[in-house]
Amino acid sequence: MPRVRKGAAKTQARKRILRKARGYFGSNHKSKYRAENAVIRAGVYAFRDRRARKRDYRALWITRITAACKMRGTRYSLFMNGLRMAGVTLNRKMLSQIAIEDPKLFDNLVATAVKASRATPSKRGKKAA
Repeated sequence: MPRVRKGAAKTQARKRILRKARGYFGSNHKSKYRAENAVIRAGVYAFRDRRARKRDYRALWITRITAACKMRGTRYSLFMNGLRMAGVTLNRKMLSQIAIEDPKLFDNLVATAVKASRATPSKRGKKAA
């Protein structure tokens, strides 16, 4: 039985890897073996960072809301709890946008949250029956 070489499939596989590695530094975009490792590593970073981006944005929104609450004399946790008690269902992204673009509406939201949190007695300091 004669030995079979890969031929066209080998060239196509090399081209496919090098196409993905375009723009990489040094021999990472020239050598098939270096490019393969670089492409795999890039894929791992991309997968990880797609999730990290969501965490980063949420942290940014919370920071913005916290700053806006401090300017109005309340705390973030009390504000969010008051909104929940008042039945306001705005997510953190929208709340941070409101805090930046419409301060008067955010003042109203803070007032609503504070009023709702004061209306409901807190469970702090109470012993379980």
